[in-house]
Amino acid sequence: MEISAGGRLEVRITAADVGKRVSVRRLSDPGDSIEKFTDTVGVLTSWDDGVLLITRKGGESVRIPESSLVAGKVVPAAPARRRGPAASYRELALVAARAWRPVESERLGEWELRAAAGFTRRANSVLPLGDPGLPLDEALTVVRRWYGDRGLPAYVQTATGGEGTQELLCAELERRGWLREVTAELWTGALAPLADRAEGTGVVLSREADEAWLGRYQRKGVSEVALKVLGSGPSVWFATVPGAEVPAAIGRCVVDGRWASFAAVEVDPAMRRRGLATTVMAALARRALDEGASAAWLQVEEDNAGARALYAGMGFAAHHAYHHYREPAAGGGGR
Repeated sequence: MEISAGGRLEVRITAADVGKRVSVRRLSDPGDSIEKFTDTVGVLTSWDDGVLLITRKGGESVRIPESSLVAGKVVPAAPARRRGPAASYRELALVAARAWRPVESERLGEWELRAAAGFTRRANSVLPLGDPGLPLDEALTVVRRWYGDRGLPAYVQTATGGEGTQELLCAELERRGWLREVTAELWTGALAPLADRAEGTGVVLSREADEAWLGRYQRKGVSEVALKVLGSGPSVWFATVPGAEVPAAIGRCVVDGRWASFAAVEVDPAMRRRGLATTVMAALARRALDEGASAAWLQVEEDNAGARALYAGMGFAAHHAYHHYREPAAGGGGR
């Protein structure tokens, strides 16, 4: 916290610092007889009518009365990363988008409107990577009309917690009643150590998701549209560990330049904790290394403790959080 030459805490932020990353200290309850302090770090997304709104790394917003502030300062835009390959949010957002393509898309300025008959939110949401070319309310009207014409709820995918992420947009969507339905994280890691973690023997690699692979995939009754999405990407590989009736384990990898993505890593519940997920990912990692990739990324939901522990053990670490905001009074969709 900022401390003056006289040793006093000072508030060194103003409403002019909206959009910057700040660290503030406040009294938890000004009415308490014993002073208790709470520290909050995040992006200052608004300062109106005596109330600060700070969006933290995970996307949650904290409302802080101006009267409770005892200290505050602007801090660097994003903490230095100590693990994993260096990458900007924009680079990863574009790589992730290419690894899970919709069947239909349209540009709105620097926003991309994406649709795939409702198969997953990622393929049926707006990716806003800049200026839509319209005032926000007008842009959101266009978005809602575009998805409404396709019989779909409108979603906007945003990110928080990294340099160049979209805390301000998150706050504006929440102010307009858009609902944050899903929060997950994008994790990155080095590819070569992953390839060395297991032999990968017994893993069959294919360019297509065959009937056996789909038999293990958690989404049953996959449509033609879903198959197009699953098969999309610069260089797509499907991994299968054969089983008695359906595969014991599966996985999907997309190689895109220096990046390799991992998704749909699923293991027969009766065969978990036998290293099959690691075996699948190691086999895919070796193929990605052969194609020139050196870094890896994957997405994991915040409440999936088992997957988070597995990936952390493989050397992955969180890069940023991402969220899907649904238009007010609209129906739900697949994640």
